[in-house]
Amino acid sequence: MSSKPVPPPVPHPASRSVPHPAEHRRALYTAELAQGTDRFHEPRREDCPWCGSTRLRTRLRAPDLLQGKPGTFVVDKCGDCAHAFQNPRLTAEGLAFYHRGLYEGRPEEVAVLAERALGVRGRRRHLRATARAMLRFPEPESWLDVGTGHAHFPEVANEVFPYTSFDGLDPTPRVARAREAGRVEEAYVGHLSIPEITTRLRARYDVVSMLHHLPQIPHPREELRAALTALRPGGHLLLELPDPRCVFATLLGKWWLPYGQPRHLHLIPLPNLRTELESQGCTIVTTDRRASHVPHDLAAALALALTRALPTPDAPWRAVPPGEFQRRLRTALLGTSTPLVAAAATLDHTLAPLLRRTRFANTYRVIARRN
Repeated sequence: MSSKPVPPPVPHPASRSVPHPAEHRRALYTAELAQGTDRFHEPRREDCPWCGSTRLRTRLRAPDLLQGKPGTFVVDKCGDCAHAFQNPRLTAEGLAFYHRGLYEGRPEEVAVLAERALGVRGRRRHLRATARAMLRFPEPESWLDVGTGHAHFPEVANEVFPYTSFDGLDPTPRVARAREAGRVEEAYVGHLSIPEITTRLRARYDVVSMLHHLPQIPHPREELRAALTALRPGGHLLLELPDPRCVFATLLGKWWLPYGQPRHLHLIPLPNLRTELESQGCTIVTTDRRASHVPHDLAAALALALTRALPTPDAPWRAVPPGEFQRRLRTALLGTSTPLVAAAATLDHTLAPLLRRTRFANTYRVIARRN
């Protein structure tokens, strides 16, 4: 009798070669970076995007200090209106590339940087003070926080305004997770100036807040107009922005945290923002530099410098992962740097009562009423 050929054995699914998730991400980044990073930039501007002046000068050049992704970024300053902006600016594709992995790639180091620079308690205390700035006005029925991220501000503000309905909007899916966690009632993903979102939220809110949001927006004027559209007549716009005229911005240069390259596209001086709001039919109710100052300049600069100087971290956008010795050394040095950053943070807080009364104040707050 002739025997039938025996088919080759089929490997068990568990034995098949499946790329490790980290290796897969590294391969994707390697393929993406093989095309270069020049395609992530728009053509360089020869005029100011705020006033149109051609009197520009380079304020600084900086790498990606937070993630260490490849590229060098330039911040120019207008000689007429003092507006500072990234030039050449990142395209939408470039912004997506440099935002990707910011919270997922090295979450432990991002969290360490934020916590060492300000501290969790200090951050909540600052958010609560920002919310309390609205106590002088009638209690709002509805409040939209734009650029809310994980919605930590609505969570804290709800303690001050327990009967207010808080919604959140953010370009990332973090806001959807914040809704699932109960920190906001409704969540919107995208930019406020997207026509579909603007139309949907028209005249819906008593308060719209934007805390350190406008620097990340390619077209801040459009975002301001959309915020005013979302307000009911007589509603209030609450803004906090880093002050590019802060003395720390000059002294610390690229290590000044609010420069935030490559993710921060604009740094808007207070006079420019006042003029823009008034031209859009707003009344400036109050401006403040003292209460809005965030005491983190020295600690954040030191943390950025230390993480930059330490051995190369493991990240999927690096073609060759670090060896075991480099990993252990970086972990050990991060631990030993904690007392240094803690001392800088203590100095920040000790000097804050004095600095917030001077040009060292790093943030300004504006409350404007829609007429």
